[in-house]
Amino acid sequence: MSFIDTLSARASHWLDEVATATLAWRETFRPPRFARLAECDDGAFTIEDSAPPGAKGGAGARKAEGKARAGAGRIQMKDGVVIASDSVALGQILSGARVEIELRPDRFLFRPLYLPRRAADFLEGIVRAQIDRLTPWGPAEAAFGCLPSTETAGDRMLVTVAATSRRLLTPYVDAIAPFGVERVIISTRAPAAGNPQSGTEPVKIFEQKIGAALDARRLRRWLAGLLIGLGLLCAIALAVSALATSELQSRLEDINHKITERRAALGSGADPTGAAALALRQRKSDAPSMIVVYDELSRILPDDSYLTELRVESDKVQIVGVARDATGLIRLIEQSPQFTHAVFFAPTTRLPSDAGQHFFIEAHISPGVHRPEAQSQ
Repeated sequence: MSFIDTLSARASHWLDEVATATLAWRETFRPPRFARLAECDDGAFTIEDSAPPGAKGGAGARKAEGKARAGAGRIQMKDGVVIASDSVALGQILSGARVEIELRPDRFLFRPLYLPRRAADFLEGIVRAQIDRLTPWGPAEAAFGCLPSTETAGDRMLVTVAATSRRLLTPYVDAIAPFGVERVIISTRAPAAGNPQSGTEPVKIFEQKIGAALDARRLRRWLAGLLIGLGLLCAIALAVSALATSELQSRLEDINHKITERRAALGSGADPTGAAALALRQRKSDAPSMIVVYDELSRILPDDSYLTELRVESDKVQIVGVARDATGLIRLIEQSPQFTHAVFFAPTTRLPSDAGQHFFIEAHISPGVHRPEAQSQ
């Protein structure tokens, strides 16, 4: 078996399991509805009851069901078709219900079977194994039910077997199925001694789920469609992701190509003696050197002063720090050939500990303060 066949089989099995579990979960929360059709002597059927004994229901629902039963009246089943005076009322009763069709005992063959009492838990298997001896039909052709007796002498019990051909029951199932029933149960009553037409206890002969199978098929198709839809969405998402990745990769390659071209143009095509290169060199040489500024400030500031901030912006230098005589620093800076126009750009404050004055001084850097390499030239 190929991989695709194995995957399909597992997916089909999973869909069946999910559909069965979902329907079983739904049945636990949905109260079942019942309808019972009893066959009369003339072959017609009457709706005797639409709920099992002890079933709960409101008075309004009971009244509506009674009105529907009265409207449906007696019905006939011929050749797999229901003949009713009011099919609409009958459909209201049977739709979604578990329908029990009780046939007359004379439609069945009854046989007694003596078995050990310990075989009570295995009656169906034992009777199925002997059905061709008890009836004229084989196990695949016969529909049968068992009714064990209550008391017998000794350690044996009497089992009454009711059987008939499945082909005789098929028209009744086919007639009721179009009304949307949940399941069909066919039963009869074992005849009492001396009166074959009277019944004692009901015997279930046949049962077939109809609505559950239809619901399972619908749910299975819905789940399969959902899986196919999710698969298509995943395929579309992967395709869009691949296209987006390809587009982003193309843009990245284009940007890298432009960067490579720009670097090549700057490295080989630029003229070192051109106006732009000379202007760049001139700007670089005119910019004040931080090393020169730092060395000059270290030289002129007294030992009792120290800096907490040093900022160089364009041709200005700003220093913030602590000194015993902040005013004297202005004079020292002005005397330096590297600085001019020294002023306070913020008020000077005295520290609480009286250790000195907190100053804020700004000065212009002289145009001659170049980088060390420019000065050496």
